[in-house]
Amino acid sequence: MNSWTIYIYLCGASLLLMGLGLGLVAIMPDIDPWSKRFFVAFFGILFLNSCFTLVENIFYEVPGTAFLQVISNFWMSLLATCPLPMLTVFLLHCCGENLRKSSLLSAAAALYGLYFLMVVIAQFTSSIYYVTSDGHLYRGSLYPLAIAPLVMIGLLNLAGLIRRRHALTKKLFIAILISLLPLTIALIIHMFVQVFPLVNMGVAILALSMYGIILSDQIDQYLRQQREIAHQHANILVLQMRPHFIHNTLMNIYYLCQQDPAEAQRVTLNFNTFLERNLNALASNEMIPFSEELEHTRAYLNVELVLHDENLLVDYDMTHIRFRIPPLTLQPIVENAIKHGMNPDAAPLHISIKTRKTDSGSEIIVSDNGPGFEPASEGGPHIALMNIRQRLEMMCGGKMAILPRKGGGTVVKLTIP
Repeated sequence: MNSWTIYIYLCGASLLLMGLGLGLVAIMPDIDPWSKRFFVAFFGILFLNSCFTLVENIFYEVPGTAFLQVISNFWMSLLATCPLPMLTVFLLHCCGENLRKSSLLSAAAALYGLYFLMVVIAQFTSSIYYVTSDGHLYRGSLYPLAIAPLVMIGLLNLAGLIRRRHALTKKLFIAILISLLPLTIALIIHMFVQVFPLVNMGVAILALSMYGIILSDQIDQYLRQQREIAHQHANILVLQMRPHFIHNTLMNIYYLCQQDPAEAQRVTLNFNTFLERNLNALASNEMIPFSEELEHTRAYLNVELVLHDENLLVDYDMTHIRFRIPPLTLQPIVENAIKHGMNPDAAPLHISIKTRKTDSGSEIIVSDNGPGFEPASEGGPHIALMNIRQRLEMMCGGKMAILPRKGGGTVVKLTIP
């Protein structure tokens, strides 16, 4: 396989790459309108450039196609280089700058206008470049001068990118740098040595980098949506507080006010703490100290202990509490154990809450001697536990395992990195 055939295949691959980029942007539903218009224009221009490059190489050295070569080279000269000023626009947009007032964009537009003028002049003189009757392209003495505006645009963009690096995310800064650097270096070399394949490679790297920006944005948006969903699930957990639990608590407080005012005060304080923690979780998207979640859980259990009297036993083994967890993690697990494990006609429900430090992080183990449940069954405790598992994974990369307890019951183990 000769070098010409290899180059044809590379042109075809480039055409496919640009076409995929155009199609990807066109079908993505969540991309914002400005970015959609920009990337459609960006990949559309590079797609046309790949078409002309493929045509130019297919008819290379074919007799009688010199005019076709002239047309192809004219459009290739413009389309392959158009992404340079477009990157200026993209950089300024990402930094939130006014395009009309930007001196960087004005300079890039003026330089590209100068380059466009020289490409037009090249069609009427052989001093810049010319195509022979047998389809060969040759550089003229002024060819480096024609490439100079493009090199200056690339260098201006690099300087502008470095100057604005603090206004960009690290990921976006690296992506734009990868877009600019190879093509700018290729153009500098091309000023002195004819290296069209190297320039085309720079354009391909630029396109791949822009691909990366699009996909990265979509992934980030997906993760944001997942975090919002997880937060909404947390809200649902709060809003799904059992009405009979609230009703029973208030009625117990009502009767305790006359029978045992001091106990009524303690239950009211614990119930208030429980409600306060639940409502605070509505507005929280951040990890909280485990001690806060433990306080929330203790307040809840203190209320339940009054409601269920001798039918509920709780013990704590807190050897490690200096870590952070998502809000509404431990308390709903304990509530779930009581909700599905309490049976007035059976032995008292015994709940054990333990924490320990491991080599990989922290562990919370909640076990009960209730009836247990099959992990494959649907409904029941899985609704609450599924929400907790999802929030753990999204917020801190944590894991949750649900295991049967020896002797009956359930063990829920949380692993916090």
